Amino acid sequence: MHQLRKPYLLFLADVQLKSDAKTAFGLRDWCTDDVLGEWSLPEATVTLDLPRLSPAEAARQGAGSIVIGVAAVGGVLPPQWLAELEAALDAGLDVVSGQHSRLTSFPSLVQAAQRSGARLVDVRHSDQTFPAGTGRKRSGKRVLTVGTDCALGKKYTALALTQALQAKGVAATFRATGQTGVMIAGQGVAIDAVIADFVAGAAEQLSPDNAADHWDVIEGQGALFHPAYAGVTLGLLHGSQPDALVLCHDPSRDTIETYPDFPIPDLQVAIDRYVEAARLTNRAVRCVGLSINSSTLSDAQWASYASEVSKKLKLPVVDPMRGGVEALATALLAP
Repeated sequence: MHQLRKPYLLFLADVQLKSDAKTAFGLRDWCTDDVLGEWSLPEATVTLDLPRLSPAEAARQGAGSIVIGVAAVGGVLPPQWLAELEAALDAGLDVVSGQHSRLTSFPSLVQAAQRSGARLVDVRHSDQTFPAGTGRKRSGKRVLTVGTDCALGKKYTALALTQALQAKGVAATFRATGQTGVMIAGQGVAIDAVIADFVAGAAEQLSPDNAADHWDVIEGQGALFHPAYAGVTLGLLHGSQPDALVLCHDPSRDTIETYPDFPIPDLQVAIDRYVEAARLTNRAVRCVGLSINSSTLSDAQWASYASEVSKKLKLPVVDPMRGGVEALATALLAP
């Protein structure tokens, strides 16, 4: 399980598109107090509107890590980034990456890390071995965000729900299962990089025994209805042993994104399938509400849609970015 040194300096490299810097924007938005500033190459045209600090300046101000906040094409670090990352290592900063290629595959970075004693942290990869799942009932409470598809708000919903519970005075911890989530939380497991047989075991370790009234809010991955990623979803579902589920959905999609032959299921069917699968490890699991990515809807359309779905399913329907998740937190805590 990764443990990251905060606060962060966010590295934007030579990014030209905001969409390529979603990791950096996510860190800025969700762990503001853990971000000191940004640094980029002269070619970059995107900014986070944060203080511009060189790696050496950030180290003097107490930074622990420089985080690669952009997605490299093909997941491989371009050679023009290496000099800045070496400078960060020489300044004593850990380098944190969520790319597919390992930092340790670059000899110059390995040598710089050896010189300073700083670490190369590949968030997407782990040398830790995980056990197979046990199905043992653990103390504490757990809620897992699940989805009708990928990339529609499971992480944002989990983060918002954690904040809403904490605002109510409830002990709650966000449990990260993706590389950006791990960077935001400072710890967690990139579950899609775990060997399939051990996904449930990794999820068990991610949310261990806890106080009876403590809630682990677990970031979901993939979707049961996805032809490529249903496997990781099911393993995470079983290992998380959730007491509650929040279904995330994007109403603008009729089919799985980039898989036009796979239709998005009816919302009640989706809930039923998730509850059925989750009952393997927690017979008392329930769905407490829906979180909607309503970014394609006007205010009037969103109000009408939320009312209609809530009435039909008899569950609260929210958008974390458009009114918050207070109703989900209330439903979660209801006896």
